[in-house]
Amino acid sequence: MLILTGAAATAIRDLSSRSELPGGTGVRIAPRDGDASLLTLTPAAVPASTDEVVETEGVRLFLESSTAAVLRDKVLDARMDEQGSIGFLINAPSCDKHVR
Repeated sequence: MLILTGAAATAIRDLSSRSELPGGTGVRIAPRDGDASLLTLTPAAVPASTDEVVETEGVRLFLESSTAAVLRDKVLDARMDEQGSIGFLINAPSCDKHVR
């Protein structure tokens, strides 16, 4: 399952609250223009029929089916740049254990 950092959850809550969609909305993550290497994150009132719905940290994520597979066991983080724009990053979780 996709893991959200506190910063990502806060940024998504802010994005959802600023949308003109009704309360209880979520954010949909899907390939941009059909290119699986580029993802887009947009507010959505409801998930698409094939979306995987993830509810965590008080936010709802709608993951397009092929995107859900790619994001499984990844971490979604958010950072603000010097101009105040939010950028989202996807990382593999770090492992604290070493295999011998």
